[in-house]
Amino acid sequence: MRRRDALGGLMAGLLPAIGRAQFAATAADAAETPPVQPAGPGPQGWESVYRLAARLRRLAAEGLDPAAYAIPPDSLATSDPAAFHAATYHAANAAMGDLVLGRLRQPPGRGDILRDPVAADFAHWQAELVGAPEPARVIDRAADLPEGAAALRAELARAAGIVSAGGWQPIPSGVSTLDPGLVDAVRVPLLRARLRAEDPVLAAARDGGATYDAALEAAVRRWQAANGVEPDGRVGAISQGLLNRPASARVAQLRAALDSRRNAVRVGEERRIEVNIPEFLLTVFEGERALLKMNVVVGKPSRATPTMRARLTTVQFNPVWGVPERNAREDLLPRFRRDPAGMTAKGFRLYSVVGGERVQVDPAAVDWSAVRADRFPYLIRQDAGDGNALGRIKFIMPNSEDIYLHDTPDRGLFNRPDRAFSSGCIRLAQPDALLAVVLEGMGWDAARIQRAYDSHQTQGVSLRRSLPVRLHYSTVTVEGGKARVRPDIYGLDLAYAREMDRVATRVAMGAAR
Repeated sequence: MRRRDALGGLMAGLLPAIGRAQFAATAADAAETPPVQPAGPGPQGWESVYRLAARLRRLAAEGLDPAAYAIPPDSLATSDPAAFHAATYHAANAAMGDLVLGRLRQPPGRGDILRDPVAADFAHWQAELVGAPEPARVIDRAADLPEGAAALRAELARAAGIVSAGGWQPIPSGVSTLDPGLVDAVRVPLLRARLRAEDPVLAAARDGGATYDAALEAAVRRWQAANGVEPDGRVGAISQGLLNRPASARVAQLRAALDSRRNAVRVGEERRIEVNIPEFLLTVFEGERALLKMNVVVGKPSRATPTMRARLTTVQFNPVWGVPERNAREDLLPRFRRDPAGMTAKGFRLYSVVGGERVQVDPAAVDWSAVRADRFPYLIRQDAGDGNALGRIKFIMPNSEDIYLHDTPDRGLFNRPDRAFSSGCIRLAQPDALLAVVLEGMGWDAARIQRAYDSHQTQGVSLRRSLPVRLHYSTVTVEGGKARVRPDIYGLDLAYAREMDRVATRVAMGAAR
């Protein structure tokens, strides 16, 4: 009867920091809805309680740390059966709270994640746990709640296995890019070992030693395609930086993916727009059906697109661009210094404020060498036109971050696999397709839209029906029953995992006092 599960022990050892983050919140939840402790073992006798304890020790498979739940050792059943029974159910209640409600109840800075505790009906789960003849099965069902849970758990187990095996060594920087055909006695073997850890095709191929051979090139291209890098087979600074991420980073991403899906608000039938930032993809949904998909360009890491929920209310033809101060200082000031006349030709206008009034300034009359970026004294606006940075159409969704969707005259980036290049707003590969969807039923046919464009006049059109917009950050998606893990371009998954660990450490220290 006194059994321990080997996999549970292994995973707990591999991931010692997993899942402690919301123990304090779990305790608060349990205090509000305290579990009713059964008087003694159920019809299955002590076996069911041992099985429940063993199931809790396998919580690492769900991205949670068994050590966070004070699961009693089986030996306690001999010395103090009542204490063993009570402690096991207490641990089960706390763990089930995290499985049902989410480990991080309110992830900081994540406007894309909303929980629905009413729909979760945690009190019902507590009652089931207490009354079940086989309570471990209740934990199993709670673990299966997140969408795509089976695929995510399988990938988490694979990632944890790589960590257990020692992960991989970083590939040292060299003076040149690693190109097919290159011979490098240090970097090529390390590259091969790095990819073999994840690529079974390469693992089964002949070892080419120090030569960057065809089998390794094919593996590099597969890895690049899966990780949003141009699949050219060349390992330069970008590919190498991603390859050198520690194996534990993937574990963190999968932990975040599982937890962020727990108790997520269910979508309705309303038409909506979703932008998955690290996937660089916009999708228009109606219920579960995708009406439109398109590539997008999102904010570069230094100017990350924020996660949020908003409503699209207005479209604006031929928009004028009021340049944000940061863009003016960091992006446009160097261009004005080089060619003020050229900037004027591109429709940029310069203004200063004198006596509370905005006064236009001739860029050619400014001593640009004396203008400092940290004290930029001007306002900049770009006129509507074909060269305007916002293109010909802007989709307005009022929000505190002044983020919007828009067209762009720079079409060359949409075919790149990595598309984090904007200053935070979302550039659209197919703005006219989105325009047709949002103006549907409002009498705007193609001819009328074209007339609006051809007028070259800025014109706003309020939508008859505003559309919900969600800018979310999901590096892990489930496609064809398998989890696909994309780069954590803004480090939000790592921050999520660290927040889990930070809160857990504080709680553990408090419990030790």
